[in-house]
Amino acid sequence: MAGKFLVLWRLDTARMSAEVVRAVLRQQDYGARLLAEGKLEARYHLVGGHGGAWIYHVQSNEELDRLLAQAPVYNMASYEVHALAEMTIPAVGGPAAVDGGSAE
Repeated sequence: MAGKFLVLWRLDTARMSAEVVRAVLRQQDYGARLLAEGKLEARYHLVGGHGGAWIYHVQSNEELDRLLAQAPVYNMASYEVHALAEMTIPAVGGPAAVDGGSAE
């Protein structure tokens, strides 16, 4: 089942090194590739911090897990994953409308 997920990732600044800097640079290329493949809908920088907010569109939880594990910063960051659900507004008079129960 396809789904959208908001993934917040933050770098562990205590582990900053040349290796982490190289991983962050590769992360940008990784994100661009996922955008081109349609696996990533949007990516944002978290202002005032070291990390990002990415919205994935994947076919399964397993696919999301695989994509996260392939990220260059995977072992250098902490992750929060939130499943997203579409918010729809029912049409007026549509199936969600209530008529008050009167049959006059």
